[in-house]
Amino acid sequence: MLTWRVALDSMLWILILFLPLYFCFSCVKSVCDPNPTVLTVVTSVFWLIFIYFFWKIGDNFPILSTKHGIFTIEQAISRVGVIGVTVMAVLSGFGAVNAPYTCMTIFMRPVTDEDVDMMKQKLKQNLNMIIAKKRRLVQLQNELKKSAFSMSNGEQPGFFRRVLGTVANMSSGLKDQIGTLKIEIEALEEFGKYLFLEVVELKNMKDRMDYSQTWQGKYFNVLGYFFSIYCVWKIFICTINIVFNRVGKIDPVTKGIEIVVNWMGYEIDARFWSQQVSFFLVGIIAVTSIRGLLITLTKFFNAISNRKSQNLIVLILAQTMGMYFISSVLLIRMNMPLQYRRIITDILGDLQFNFYHRWFDVIFLISALASILFLYLAHKKTPMR
Repeated sequence: MLTWRVALDSMLWILILFLPLYFCFSCVKSVCDPNPTVLTVVTSVFWLIFIYFFWKIGDNFPILSTKHGIFTIEQAISRVGVIGVTVMAVLSGFGAVNAPYTCMTIFMRPVTDEDVDMMKQKLKQNLNMIIAKKRRLVQLQNELKKSAFSMSNGEQPGFFRRVLGTVANMSSGLKDQIGTLKIEIEALEEFGKYLFLEVVELKNMKDRMDYSQTWQGKYFNVLGYFFSIYCVWKIFICTINIVFNRVGKIDPVTKGIEIVVNWMGYEIDARFWSQQVSFFLVGIIAVTSIRGLLITLTKFFNAISNRKSQNLIVLILAQTMGMYFISSVLLIRMNMPLQYRRIITDILGDLQFNFYHRWFDVIFLISALASILFLYLAHKKTPMR
């Protein structure tokens, strides 16, 4: 228990003090390079703003008993838990819907090599048109420069003035043509980006279709049906929990073993096996959930990262992982036998644990339904032929 207490205290100091402080310092440093005094003051101000909003989270949620003082571990864990549980629920809801959508062949649109080749041909034609128009643009710009040079050197009256008038009219026409060409080139470039994305999408779909024909692809297709059943069951259970304000009192493993013992007549040591299976299940949940979080965040940060934002992204990832860990402890507590659940309760303090489970169900349900709507709209979008 002492080890848990030290680990939680250290994690909270890192999440509330050190990481936000260094993040504010890095943000100010990346925007400008003030002297040390100004840097310290501005960093402290931003950190105090973070602490203010972090503390105000507790005003809107019934996360804590009123008997606790301000400077207690329960005050910090309760607020970190709200943020972490929200992140967990959003990712879990999306993952529960996206996993069967990704694995099952029923959601894959049939794509042939001819479809990919046709889109590549359209992209090639678009690039050729852009090249031709840019060549024409360079040619017109050179003609405009020559006409401007002729006007600057022609100062004699009479015949030459009439010639210069003609040149001026030609220059005006060239400028109009150049403006029109620039608009057309810009439109073609935007269209080319869309065509390129379509080629990539069709190629990915073709690769998925080819992969689904392998033994491993067929295995994941079958696995996708189980994910679908789990998704429907989880959405149903979350809805029941929200409507009837229900929170489970018995962990799923113990409940399952009791069903085996009482209904099927098997004589086994329910207490012993519930402990062993529960710890095994908790380990699997912890490893897979953290792995899924890392994969998801890595993909997201790789898409938005650049040279200046790399340090900030690492700090955000560390902050998210820390909150995710504490939230995992809050939620995994329900999957443990009663005697071990009491130990976790003593370590975390007197929190409103039922609130976190209900909050997870609400956010999970919203995330899952939003993911279903998003994937439905994405699936109904027909690729350009």
